[in-house]
Amino acid sequence: MNTVKAFLMKKNVIFSAHRYGIDAMGAMAQGLFASLLIGTIISTLGKQLGIQFLIDAGGYASAVAGPAMAVSIGYALQAPQLVLFSLIAVGAAANTLGGAGGPLAVYIIAIIACEVGKTVSKETKIDILVTPAVTILIGAGLAQILAPGIGSIASSFGTLIMWATELQPFFMGMLVSVLVGVALTLPISSAAICAALGLTGLAGGAAVAGCCAQMVGFAVLSYKENGFGGLISQGLGTSMLQMPNIIKNPKVWIAPTLASAITGPLATCVFHFANNGPAVSSGMGTCGLVGPIGVYTGWVEEGRLITGMDWFVMALICIILPAVLTWLFGRIERRLGWIKDDDLKLQ
Repeated sequence: MNTVKAFLMKKNVIFSAHRYGIDAMGAMAQGLFASLLIGTIISTLGKQLGIQFLIDAGGYASAVAGPAMAVSIGYALQAPQLVLFSLIAVGAAANTLGGAGGPLAVYIIAIIACEVGKTVSKETKIDILVTPAVTILIGAGLAQILAPGIGSIASSFGTLIMWATELQPFFMGMLVSVLVGVALTLPISSAAICAALGLTGLAGGAAVAGCCAQMVGFAVLSYKENGFGGLISQGLGTSMLQMPNIIKNPKVWIAPTLASAITGPLATCVFHFANNGPAVSSGMGTCGLVGPIGVYTGWVEEGRLITGMDWFVMALICIILPAVLTWLFGRIERRLGWIKDDDLKLQ
């Protein structure tokens, strides 16, 4: 037993909640942003400006989301070069077979493949053949076995959202807003779920509200710890950056989630805020302002006469209320001692 522990230690294979739940997950969020999210932003901008180059460039970036996430995870786990590069194929397989649960599948499978690859790295004279082969075969095999099931679980989460949309607008707005907002912050693809379900109309508006509440909420809530850079990276990037901190202290998730529970019903019942643009934008929130841009695209496609009130409601639902409500709830949590200094500090 001691021999095994010594071998794993030598190979830098450390079974640690911090390494897997914080380091790897935080790195994966950055990989996702550097591929799918930034790609969607660039593509959306290209479509709005009619620039084909931007549309193509964004498409290329989005297409490599799986490999980008897997390599980011390998980097966080300090993988040797051959293992790190081999994770490109592992990420592609896991993300493709995982469907709506692609990011979650990549997260689980890339960690296992990486750690196994590290154990064989530089153990033979033909390392250049053995290490990539083991890493890729383990990863691809696990992707075949596990990824579809992970995808089904993620899709079931989407079915729950569809069920919520059939309820009365108040409850539907609250449930959809909270559930899609939570999915946005978790390592699953809220954008893919919304796209697969064709989540538009009032349900799409509630999803936009929930995602904005998470992103703007965390950006404002953590401004004390992360400053302007954190405000931009979360408010226009992704709230998934906070997942390592959520694991350490789940109470930090209360404030933005409560905000989404309020803005969702307001969107559906009071302001009739709908997203009739691309369904994928329902799950993007303020990431590059893709959510609001999707709502605007729907207005244009409807031939709607856009008024100042329309812009005010969009700003209220997507930015003003999430910021004010989360700040207020966050103040209460800090006074109760539920959130302490540096609890929201980005890695």
